[in-house]
Amino acid sequence: MIDIAAFNKNLKNGHIENCYLFCGNDEFLMRENIRLLIKRVLKPDFIDLNYVKFDGNSLENFDAVINACETLPFMSDKKVVLVYRASFMEEERGYKSKLSGEFKKIKGYLKNVPQQCILIFYCVFKSKRDKPGRIIYSLDKDICVVKADKIKGYQLENKVQKFFQIRGKNIRKMDLRIFCNLMEGNNLSVIENEVEKLCCYTCGRDIKREDIQKMFLSGSEEDIFDVVNAISNKNLKRALYLLNELVDSGAKTNYILSMIERQFSMLFKIKLLLERGKKKPEIMKLLKIKSGYGYSIMVQQSKKFTLRQLKRSIGLCLNTEKNMKSLSLDGKTELELLLINTVA
Repeated sequence: MIDIAAFNKNLKNGHIENCYLFCGNDEFLMRENIRLLIKRVLKPDFIDLNYVKFDGNSLENFDAVINACETLPFMSDKKVVLVYRASFMEEERGYKSKLSGEFKKIKGYLKNVPQQCILIFYCVFKSKRDKPGRIIYSLDKDICVVKADKIKGYQLENKVQKFFQIRGKNIRKMDLRIFCNLMEGNNLSVIENEVEKLCCYTCGRDIKREDIQKMFLSGSEEDIFDVVNAISNKNLKRALYLLNELVDSGAKTNYILSMIERQFSMLFKIKLLLERGKKKPEIMKLLKIKSGYGYSIMVQQSKKFTLRQLKRSIGLCLNTEKNMKSLSLDGKTELELLLINTVA
């Protein structure tokens, strides 16, 4: 069993199998990668003649699927046969369904799919807690099984950035990270819809952080500033109180973390530039700080930390982000631990 990244690598290197089973929670991700496979093996002018689709939920038997596989491609080296939403492969009761006997028959056929054909199945898990069952594992030794898990972290950010680029929109890296952190569930289909909304809202101009705040945000940067200010004053009680206020007001924990990380990063840059002898106008221009008052406040705040403390705080933020994304830990608890560690 391989993941989407391994599938993409194999596709790029020209390693293409005769039979695939895609399984996972994200149907958008599966369909997108199947499109990449089809684009790689079929000529655009002959796709309609060499691409056959079947609805797995409507199949009475596999005769039509096998016949499609056995038919020679037209003006092409390959043809593609897709059985989508093949739920009979996901469910344990699949062997007892109306397709049980037929499925046992086609299992043997999967090992001998003709060289001129690429047969693809995909099944979407009903819950994010679902895992591949015995049916899928029994096929893994005979065909290429691709697990389409939700993408996260930098992979998700790169994917979402492409959504913006397709629509001719520019978005800064930090704003992109904030946007991704505000998206719940990492469902690419849902995220693409939100990207479309944001692009329509900002028609004719680049996306600004204020646009993301207006459309998706509860809470404000001032509240984040107050949290960091409490940390700089070693006032843990105040910092935890403000954190709880933010969470109770509806701010997403991912967003809070991103903004705390951004604030520490800004303080680090300001302090570093000041120590290198840079002046206020140059620093404001380099860091794109528009408010002279805001700059003065951040300078005062930066003086309460050493460069080492700020660097450590940024590292703690990155570690907290990693834990929240990869270990599915409670976001609020992780933020509380972050505040405790930064004050310590």
